Amino acid sequence: MYGSTLGNIFRVSTWGESHGKGIGVIIDGCPAGLPLSEEDIQEYLNRRKPGQSRYTTKRQEDDAVEILSGVFEGKTTGTPISLMVHNKDQRSKDYSEIAQYYRPGHADLNYDIKYGFRDYRGGGRSSGRETIGRVAAGAVASKLLKELGISVCAYTSAIGPVTINPNNFNKEEIQKNPLYMPDAQAAEKAQNYLEQCMKECNSSGGMVECIISGVPAGIGEPAFEKLDAALAKAIFSIGAVKGFEIGDGMNASRSTGLQNNDGYCIDENGCRQKHSNHSGGITGGMSDGCDIVFRAAFKPTPSIAAPQKTVNRQGENIEIEIHGRHDPIIVPRAVVVVESMAALVILDFMLASMTTRLDKIKEFFQK
Repeated sequence: MYGSTLGNIFRVSTWGESHGKGIGVIIDGCPAGLPLSEEDIQEYLNRRKPGQSRYTTKRQEDDAVEILSGVFEGKTTGTPISLMVHNKDQRSKDYSEIAQYYRPGHADLNYDIKYGFRDYRGGGRSSGRETIGRVAAGAVASKLLKELGISVCAYTSAIGPVTINPNNFNKEEIQKNPLYMPDAQAAEKAQNYLEQCMKECNSSGGMVECIISGVPAGIGEPAFEKLDAALAKAIFSIGAVKGFEIGDGMNASRSTGLQNNDGYCIDENGCRQKHSNHSGGITGGMSDGCDIVFRAAFKPTPSIAAPQKTVNRQGENIEIEIHGRHDPIIVPRAVVVVESMAALVILDFMLASMTTRLDKIKEFFQK
């Protein structure tokens, strides 16, 4: 299986399965000298680990990370960083029945068609637990970006029919409710909606929005390595993502040129500015200096206890009810995954852009 590596300079390769001995990631291309501890990474992993609220799976994992290589005396050495989290609360017997049929909305059938074999225990590599490696790597990338004055902030912007009100936006509120919504009123409505879904043995989809601040203009390439294209690829690689938009996104198709164009001006300090940010911070495939704003749409959790129609390995039509420990909604735990994937892409492109101008290269080596 190829396709487990992301990035060109800051490269990450995730490994492991949902019910294997552990999950991990190898990071190559991290500069030497970055202060890094397991606590730095654990802070991010704690945001995606299960069992934190009634809206997440009841699987109990502490998701404690171990740094196996690449760090000495509290700083990165410039060599590959290997990170690992042990699986401790896997219950493979919960999935023994699933071995005989294909769950709707999951990759079960495609796995069997592609490989002639599949790890049915929680979905193997297609499990959401695979994102542990992404989040661990994202924690490292985010810390590097912070050194460059760049911040990445993701949050839940919608759950089912409930959408946050921009007028109620409060960044501090994101960490105060179990749904990671920056609007307390919307969070309460969303929780009521989820309670109804759970009573009906059903699940819900939702939307994650991400704001990246501090990215200088000119990051990205004008053709096949567009920054927005790279972000879209990275976000679409997250399981359950079914849509991606940046800036005005789909609404741009219902707009006019006069409405959608971002006019430029010179401010009182003589700096170029934009009057608006319909582009979402990326124009022509390159960052334009404004906040990068994008959204990712997540489908409802496919594992639900309500009856569903499917087929078994013998080619028979059957009806199933999926039991076990599953999230009634994926979105809250996916917020930090979106944030991490964005950080990985931005950092990789930042490092690549350091070699695009000869004068900047000379400036670096003449110091």
